[in-house]
Amino acid sequence: MKSDAIVFLVYLFFLLLVGLYFSRKAAKSVDHYLLGGRNVGPAVTALTMQSTSMSGYMFMGGPALAFQQGWYALWYAFGDAGGGIVNLSVLGRRMRRMSELLGALSPIEYLAKRYESSAVRVVGSIISIIFLFAYVFAQFIASGKALESLTGLPYAWALIIGVGVIIAYTVTGGYLAVIWTDFIQGIIMVVGVLAIAVLGFTQIGGLSGLNAQLAEIDPSYLSIWGKDLAYIGQWGVVLGAVLIYSIGYMGLPHVVVRHMSMKSTKTVKSAILYAATWNQLFVFAPYLLGFMAIILLPNLSDPEMVIPTLAYQFFPGIIAAILLSAVMAAIMSTSDSILMQAGTILSRDIYQPFINKNASQNKMVLVSRLCILAAGVIGVIVAIYQPPTVFALVIFAFGVLGNSFMVPYVASVYSKKSNKVGVLCAMIGGGLTNIIWTSAELQNFTAIHPFLAGLIISILGMVIGNYFGRSPSQRILNAFDEAKGIRRIPNSIDKNVSRDIGPEASNISDFIHNHQPVRG
Repeated sequence: MKSDAIVFLVYLFFLLLVGLYFSRKAAKSVDHYLLGGRNVGPAVTALTMQSTSMSGYMFMGGPALAFQQGWYALWYAFGDAGGGIVNLSVLGRRMRRMSELLGALSPIEYLAKRYESSAVRVVGSIISIIFLFAYVFAQFIASGKALESLTGLPYAWALIIGVGVIIAYTVTGGYLAVIWTDFIQGIIMVVGVLAIAVLGFTQIGGLSGLNAQLAEIDPSYLSIWGKDLAYIGQWGVVLGAVLIYSIGYMGLPHVVVRHMSMKSTKTVKSAILYAATWNQLFVFAPYLLGFMAIILLPNLSDPEMVIPTLAYQFFPGIIAAILLSAVMAAIMSTSDSILMQAGTILSRDIYQPFINKNASQNKMVLVSRLCILAAGVIGVIVAIYQPPTVFALVIFAFGVLGNSFMVPYVASVYSKKSNKVGVLCAMIGGGLTNIIWTSAELQNFTAIHPFLAGLIISILGMVIGNYFGRSPSQRILNAFDEAKGIRRIPNSIDKNVSRDIGPEASNISDFIHNHQPVRG
């Protein structure tokens, strides 16, 4: 066996050990298995959120887009650079409080309890399961491709080995295994991609050399409108490309669940700093490597293999294999989180409310494990027989999930009047618009990105639908106010204010009741 293949096997074995280590803690209760006991600190919260968000797309789809379109691809990177900060700042503190007040353990259960509707639970579960599966198929395909090229194994066997490890540690260790492997993988991703990028820049004479050589090949690679100016003047496409990764994360169930598992609301501020730092170090490098490949790998047949090919071109086999653990890290950190959420939704939002309402804690942990195992096995079978491109599948699934859930999650903590009719219109309208826009290729006729179209319809659905639904109950309104974290004025200040405005209050009272002229 090749030495670089052994490196990967050691890496996979290490991840299995992490899963086994957390298996006992995960079995304590369903709360520990699904949310890690809501005790996750800022560094782990930030890195698990970011590494889960980025996925195999950043190592395969992103460089492929840059390889094909040039600097236009950076519109997606600009959105990614700020996505984690927006996500934590907008949802973090309020969703953490609200989910605990409502006793919700899954993102769909949270929506169902916030909007007091089993229809929201059913519709949300159906959309989540379908498109989380589509998302995870893309990750599995990326996993198979990466391991195939790195180990020389046939695609199907590479897929089974790579995904088998992900399923094993997710089933045994639950949420804690997922977030801690994500934390480790987040560090590997940054180190791996930066090492390849630094050596790449030394080969082509830095950023100036990169641009000069791209201009010689085709000046339109340097345009913000894409190769051959394919998107010239299409601001609706550009805006959608930026928005999908800057605000779209707030609609992904496997990402927003990170808000629910934080140790406290104080975790948010530090997590934003960690996420911002990690993002700026990481998100631009894969796209820059795509630009370099235009110069260094002009005859590359599969653009999604830019980074593995460059790594083996720059480094000896065993070092390249270590660096390329980052590719597997990105794929695995997203796959495990999606599997975890798919299993959580199947057990918590379908099995418990509709099949066995009185299931014990131990039974729920067992059912969750079986659901994750089933989701993983189905994913492997589909990924073997239907291998579409990673880029197209990720963008599609990401867009539909974002359009379906982003507006409902944001409205749940910022709009007191939002109700179940509004959220159903937003979920169905936003998701369906993205599906139709993508399937019918309406972007070509309208110059509007599918995500932007879905976002507009989702917002309209929420605003209009709210007029036809009942107002939330007093219990939800109280929880909403408590989640806002209304700051009480300290007693010392309160007394001073009362003393200062006392005379004015007395004068106003005399005037109103006795029609006495105001004194002083």
